[in-house]
Amino acid sequence: MSAEEPLFRVVRGVPTAEELAALVGAIVVRSRPAATPAPTATSAWARSARPANRGTWRTAGLPR
Repeated sequence: MSAEEPLFRVVRGVPTAEELAALVGAIVVRSRPAATPAPTATSAWARSARPANRGTWRTAGLPR
């Protein structure tokens, strides 16, 4: 493909400038590599609500 060839062409219909812009935007977004989300750090407040070990929530309501 030479630098003068278009990346894509319309083969049917007469799209408006807005429709072509939407198509180009969609192609650009789809051609980018997917960004990996940054890992989120769990706060001490959120960790404090977690059970300390397995079965803690199950046995919390039982008589001692």
